[in-house]
Amino acid sequence: MQYETSGVVVVDKPASITSAKVVAIVKKLFRAKKAGHTGTLDPFATGVMVCCINRATRLSNFFLHGNKKYQAVLHLGVSTDTQDSTGTITSTCNKIDCSEEALRAAFKQFNGTIEQLPPVYSALKHKGVPLYKLARSGKPVQKPARHVHIAYIKIFEINLPLIRFEVACSAGTYIRTLCADIGTLLGCGGHLKELRRIENSGFTIEEAATLSELEELARSDKLSCRTISMANALRDMPEHLADKVLAEKIVHGNILTQKDVAPIQTNSPEGFIKVVDAENDLLAVLNYTKYSRRYKYHCVFN
Repeated sequence: MQYETSGVVVVDKPASITSAKVVAIVKKLFRAKKAGHTGTLDPFATGVMVCCINRATRLSNFFLHGNKKYQAVLHLGVSTDTQDSTGTITSTCNKIDCSEEALRAAFKQFNGTIEQLPPVYSALKHKGVPLYKLARSGKPVQKPARHVHIAYIKIFEINLPLIRFEVACSAGTYIRTLCADIGTLLGCGGHLKELRRIENSGFTIEEAATLSELEELARSDKLSCRTISMANALRDMPEHLADKVLAEKIVHGNILTQKDVAPIQTNSPEGFIKVVDAENDLLAVLNYTKYSRRYKYHCVFN
């Protein structure tokens, strides 16, 4: 039997498991035909993983580039080749003589838009090969620096050599590289000791379920209570409620104009809007093109 459920499930990923394994477990629990995630977490990291089930996998692109929030621990005085606690130690500094004022000033320098070199141990690819595989084979490749945005970074606790902090950032930001760069700035080196993602594309840790919770819900056939509908998952996207005439046009792929759907103010540069029916089922995602005064179908759900 296949569940017909399509939607988004927010998972609290445990440590010591890959993101791919989390998706495989979720897919099995939901008896889904398709499942995928909208951003990996390293095996040692924990926290928010957004998983799309069945038809909702077609919405994953809307979540891939969303902002993120993390809670992390920086370990000063120890540098590793992977910039985190799983790597080989490359250097140590026995004297960490940093005042609280100096530490806070160093962190503050990373606020705003910064340039960041992606780590050579990462899932980014070079000629189709993940960088971490090249690095492990002794052929590391350094990708060019790129701009990322740190909305805020704030220290919670200082207990040298450990510093616990929280950061809100754009997609593509590497927190382990941030830790290594802070260590370099302070002159003692450093690496990421712990990482927990608490928000991804607006989905928060408060609404995340652990794998054990999902397993228990699966046994009692209550997984739907942890499933966010496709329409509700597109939280920031403007909505248009379709009548039966418009719904029928969408089913048949008819051309849609302003007469069918009045243009809606949207912050999205692509002008995306979601069309739902009276039951709040997602019928389609459209984007308006001003030059033709028509809508393009981005995706349709019959």
